[in-house]
Amino acid sequence: MIEVIRTDITTLKVDAIVNAANEAFRGGGGVDGAIHRAAGPELLRECEQHDRLPRGEAILTKGYRLPARWIIHTVGPTWRGGETGEPALLRRAYESAFWTARQSGDIKSIAFPSISTGVFGYPKADAAKVAVDAMRANEAHFTRIIACVFDADDEAIYQEAVSKTAPKAGAWR
Repeated sequence: MIEVIRTDITTLKVDAIVNAANEAFRGGGGVDGAIHRAAGPELLRECEQHDRLPRGEAILTKGYRLPARWIIHTVGPTWRGGETGEPALLRRAYESAFWTARQSGDIKSIAFPSISTGVFGYPKADAAKVAVDAMRANEAHFTRIIACVFDADDEAIYQEAVSKTAPKAGAWR
């Protein structure tokens, strides 16, 4: 089941949270900066062991000082009007995060921010449709999937997207 929760993603007690990172994934603004601040300097040191993270890909790091044991970093697209493959690239970012979680072998609960809707400018309702579709396609592999949103408007957008999609066959109940 997909839950929509309005809270600070860094406070969630789940196996993994997803970081809407930039390609350097070294911290910064928005969700990325908040996660790095909450996780502590050890996260930056681990991230520095890796090269840049291409858009649509994902990588797993420890959660350090977070309640979540793991952080899955992924980079979504910058919105350029929707005609340059942004929906497919956003879907790929979600799918890469889910694939990375499944490969870990011990991630059964996962929380996502609204990837690409901040400084990357992706329209929130369009992004929510892509996100929820990817969540529905992967819910059979997880006991809990959370869409973690920032404000009441985002919460309403995600609640609507969830209500308009049916659970996939074989999903956890």
